[in-house]
This record gives sequence, C-alpha cells and structure tokens, in this order.
Amino acid sequence: MTAAALSGIPANAAGLPSALETAAGTVRSVGPEGRGHEAAAAAWSVLAGAPVAAVPGLLAAMDGANDYALNWLRSAVETVVQRGAASGQVVALADLEAFVGDTGHHPRARRMAFELLQGQDPVRASVLLDQFLNDPGTEMRRDAVARLAGRAAALAESGDTAGAVASFRRALAAAREADQVDELAQKLRGLGEPVDLRETFGWVTRWKVIGPFDNSGGGGFSSSFPPEESVDLAAEHGGKGVRVRWQDYETLDEYGLVDFNRPLSPLKEVTGYAWTEFWSETGRPAQIRLGCKNGWKVWVNGQFLFGRDEYHRAAEMDQYRLPFELRPGRNTILVKCCQNEQTEDWTREWEFQLRVTDAEGTPIRSSK
Repeated sequence: MTAAALSGIPANAAGLPSALETAAGTVRSVGPEGRGHEAAAAAWSVLAGAPVAAVPGLLAAMDGANDYALNWLRSAVETVVQRGAASGQVVALADLEAFVGDTGHHPRARRMAFELLQGQDPVRASVLLDQFLNDPGTEMRRDAVARLAGRAAALAESGDTAGAVASFRRALAAAREADQVDELAQKLRGLGEPVDLRETFGWVTRWKVIGPFDNSGGGGFSSSFPPEESVDLAAEHGGKGVRVRWQDYETLDEYGLVDFNRPLSPLKEVTGYAWTEFWSETGRPAQIRLGCKNGWKVWVNGQFLFGRDEYHRAAEMDQYRLPFELRPGRNTILVKCCQNEQTEDWTREWEFQLRVTDAEGTPIRSSK
C-alpha cells in the first residue's frame, strides 16, 4: 500500500487502521536468526509509507514487541517522520505529549516520542523532564536524574552544601544505571557525605543458598529440584556430584549482588537457589525488582512469578519487575539461578540482585 493510499488516515494515538495494524503484526513476529525477516521487510515498507498522523499508533505498536521488532518499528517511525519533515508535516505535539505521559507504553517507544517532542519543541519537552525523575522506565529517568545532578553541582559551587547534598541524594535515589549511581555516590562522598548504596536501594542482602544442582545442556532450568517442591533448611539433597545443604549467605556488595561463585565456588552448567524471608507489617501491592544475566526463576510464598531462560545478556538494576501482593507478616522469596556451559571470562558471573519496591521503585524493607 502506498503513502497516497494511506493519506486519509486520521490522527489516532490509540491504534492503527487495519492495513497498518496487519503490517505491524507481521513486523512484530520477527525473531532471532532471521525468523520472519522476509515478510517483515515487505511489511516494513507499508509502515514506512504511513502518514505522519499514524506515528502515535506506530509507536504504540512497539508495546510488548521483542528487541528485534522494536528495531524494525523504530526504523519505520524514523522514516515516516523524516519524510514528513521534508514536506513540512510534523506529529501533533499534543499526541506526543500524551504518549510520553502514558506509562503503559513501552519505555523505548515513550523515549522515542520524547525525542521527537524535543526535536519539535525543546522548551515544551524541557518542562516535562522533571516529572520523569521517578518514571518506571529507566529510558525516561536518566535525563531527569542528570538535570537534578546538574542543579546539585551548581548549588555546591555556590557554597550551598546542604542544598547540594539534598539534591544529590534525591538524584541518587532516582538513578538506576550504574554509571550514574557511581558518579552521584562520588559527588556525595566528595562533599564528605557517607553513602550506603545497599541502604539507598534496599537490596535484600541476607539469604540462604544451596547448590550446585545440575544444568548440563541447559536442562536444569526446566528441572524441578527439591527447593522448588519445599524449602527445608535442615535437609540435605543430592546435588551435582555432591550432597548439598542450605548455608547462610550475606552479600556486602554495594549493588546487592548475590554471587553463587562465592559460597559454591566457580562452576559451570549448574543451578543454585537462594531463599529468604521478607516480613511486612501490612498486606500491600509490591514488586520484585531483579537484575540477572543468568537463567532465573522467582517464587514468592511458593507461587511462581516469572523466569527467563537466557544467559549473559547485559544486566542492570530493576531489569525485571514482577508485581505481587505482600502478605502481612511472613513472606518467602525463592530465586533459582542457572549457569550455562560457556567458559569465556565474561561468562563467569553467576549472580543476581533483588529488592522489593512499590510500583514507583521506592524500596520496601523487611520489617524484621
């Protein structure tokens, strides 16, 4: 379908007309190793020929898309925007602003909408920036944190140390990317302020760990070892070539990393478990926020929440967010962490970090 044939499509931030929706669905079906790419190439041409008014709908098509599809869809949006700019057409600012403000959309789509807004109206975008300080998407937070850090630095230069410290601490509490966290911690320490990142982010640091169990050929991820059936801290089980028992483990890492290589020694093709109690004075909605570059699964109070069977992707704070309901009193958290067969130095990590937060990422700490 040509751009001319689609030119009558009205502006619609909530969806796409059927021709574009079908093409977007085809693009969203792409996968690794070239899966679906031939069909996606044809569908991409349809999307790239869409009118500028369809951009919000194209951005919405990124919701729930995999990384491969996100790249295709982003490229289509860029093409539509560039073609529109050449003929003096731009995306309605109100549509972009509404899209950016809707946290239900994919963070990368919202980030792209924000960049389009910045390009069309930098002042309007700048006004919005401060509200992203506690945005659920790290893609939106970073610039807001950087702005607040800049203001803190200006206060420090003016001699307002107390104001600078307060602003640096707000920025640190909102930061989620390691380089920004490190920089802000250094700024505070440079002002003579102690920084306890474990306390700032509320990492769960005290665990019971057990392993190794087998993960030869990656089979351990889907295997149900004894800790998945019940947790008996006094029990001894058959592990991978050894008898295994639960043991105490407390991480002192600033980023809360639970490193199975320490209590269990560096191993490959193995599975480990970490278990802990988490106490709450009230029942309330909460999130498990996990960072992990190994295969993992998480259970809360014996209920499976989610898992990913993939290895050695880049890990980051709050990489995965798993909503659940905290019970009043005692709760239990079980984490399964699998290590694969790769032997390169960069595949040695066998670890995760975890904290419990509210929906905005504010730490919820165990009451005991």
